[in-house]
Amino acid sequence: MSTQPGSPADETAGPAEVSVVIPVYRGATTLPALVAEMAALTGSTASPDGNSFRIRELVLVWDHGPDESDRVIAELTETYDWVRAVWLSRNFGQHPATIAGLAATTSEWVVTMDEDGQHDPQDIGRLIDTALREGVELVYADPTNLPPHSVVRNLGSRLAKGVVLRALVGTTPTPFHSFRLLHGEHARAVAAYCGPGVFLDIALTWVVGRSVQCPVTMRSEGRAATSYNMRRLVSHFWRLVLSSGNRPLRVMSAVGVATAVLGLLLAVVLIAQRLFGGIDVQGWTSVIVAVLVLGGLILTSLGVIAEYVGLAASMSMGRPLFVAVSAPDSARRRQPA
Repeated sequence: MSTQPGSPADETAGPAEVSVVIPVYRGATTLPALVAEMAALTGSTASPDGNSFRIRELVLVWDHGPDESDRVIAELTETYDWVRAVWLSRNFGQHPATIAGLAATTSEWVVTMDEDGQHDPQDIGRLIDTALREGVELVYADPTNLPPHSVVRNLGSRLAKGVVLRALVGTTPTPFHSFRLLHGEHARAVAAYCGPGVFLDIALTWVVGRSVQCPVTMRSEGRAATSYNMRRLVSHFWRLVLSSGNRPLRVMSAVGVATAVLGLLLAVVLIAQRLFGGIDVQGWTSVIVAVLVLGGLILTSLGVIAEYVGLAASMSMGRPLFVAVSAPDSARRRQPA
């Protein structure tokens, strides 16, 4: 079944096929029950809006966790023929593991989920309904309840993903979430282009024109809540900043130009005061003028260098010049039979 965003489900065609990607680090106790829930969705399933879908494959990406997740994954691949494993050579982190899973998918829709059981597989139908109704290629879950973390961490997450990201990107991005649905072509394009150290959701903005949210209810984790230490949280946030583009560098460029202009203006004022006897200390005017002018020129030069660094950073992150995908459903309907 071809269900391009914005097109109603065709009842005469088969169900929309979905690949589910789960990065696995510490999922030995939660994966069996979660996969068992998904097994009920491998047949044709009706979403709340009546769209038909089914889970075609589950891609479990082992990220060298400390528990026996590798043994559990091997057992699940033997038990279910629709479960596949991707074995990473070492621990790379959640986002690289997710990208590795995206590259291994084959379906027209891809869903990413966490291993801890917070995300209900039944909500996949809601995500598909939202994508088809809104005509978008990317849908993020919008939790109606707070995650089981501390108040400080929840507040910091909202601040980082809202105010800070808006200032860095310059637009109003859809709040990110690890429970997301994206069109398969776009998912595999991101996996092909994305470079090391790039925040996955920033990379998705490179290939997706618009994204929306879908309200869902988060379940309690099937294990003790994961506690990220401050170092890991800061590292996660810093990767978000570095992946957000060259807007911070351009801000520094603007500061350099503004400082140089103000320095020149103040230099003119000081020279005028010196000529008309307003300054009694010998040598003070020349020193201050030299500091202001040279300081402004240095900041301006650093701004120019920052632009080159930003261009090189965009190239190293793998940001594509363009991404070509299949024709949208509206275009195909206009083609002659």
